[in-house]
Amino acid sequence: MSSSPEVESGDAPVAWTGGRLSERVRCILAPNPGPMTLDGTNTYVLAEPGSSAAVVVDPGPDDAVHLDRVMDDLGAHGQHAAVVLLTHGHPDHAEGAATFARRAGCGVRAVDPAHRSGDEGLVAGDRICVGGLVVEVMDTPGHTADSASLVLRDEPALLTGDTVLGRGTTVVAHPDGRLGDYLDSLERIERLASRQPQMRLLPGHGPAGAALVQVVSLYRAHRAARLQQVVDAVDAGAVDADAVVAHVYADVDRTLWPAARLSVLAQLDYLVEASRLARAGGRLSVRGA
Repeated sequence: MSSSPEVESGDAPVAWTGGRLSERVRCILAPNPGPMTLDGTNTYVLAEPGSSAAVVVDPGPDDAVHLDRVMDDLGAHGQHAAVVLLTHGHPDHAEGAATFARRAGCGVRAVDPAHRSGDEGLVAGDRICVGGLVVEVMDTPGHTADSASLVLRDEPALLTGDTVLGRGTTVVAHPDGRLGDYLDSLERIERLASRQPQMRLLPGHGPAGAALVQVVSLYRAHRAARLQQVVDAVDAGAVDADAVVAHVYADVDRTLWPAARLSVLAQLDYLVEASRLARAGGRLSVRGA
């Protein structure tokens, strides 16, 4: 399943093509734009200035042209990929990882063993040191169970995968993703960003470089508002997930309703767990079947 940003009505299009973001960070944009991937998947190349060893984050789809561009970028900078890191296992981030790693002669580290190549995974608190570059692993499940974010304290910046995007918001991909986990992850990110207000966002899709503390604050407010809208929809008579989607996402392009439905199912499960649907009197089918 691809990443799943919600495109809110009123979102202004933002041109994004990737490129060099700092002396340590470059972004190669994958050629897979669409409603669910925005401008495409952001593949990041991370390296300490002067180092010949680099970290590649989220090689993206198994697209020969894109993987060639990543290899060419490394070569142009006199670098080789020492390791591939995955923020999560959705195909638009991870499908090309095994192919790229074989070409580069390196391993793939991921939270989910199914996406690893080699013996090492990713665990919260891991410090990955490559040629003087230090990447810290932060556990941020919710969008998916295997979602992780990567901290670059020397920038400072946070690579968030699909947990926080550069434009729009993210669907919690029910049933693998869980809203309670996602809200906890946003809270951890906000605490990190509050301690380092200069920290920048390096998202899996959309423009990079925004102030992380501002974006994650908006995300938390958005989630609270969406939850209230779901409760209001149930109170107004919505009897299943599809009815909630029609009520809450009436102003969103219908091509995005299937993704919205996953988000609604995650919200309903969260509300049931929190005992917030007692007033619905048993009228709601939380699975939407």
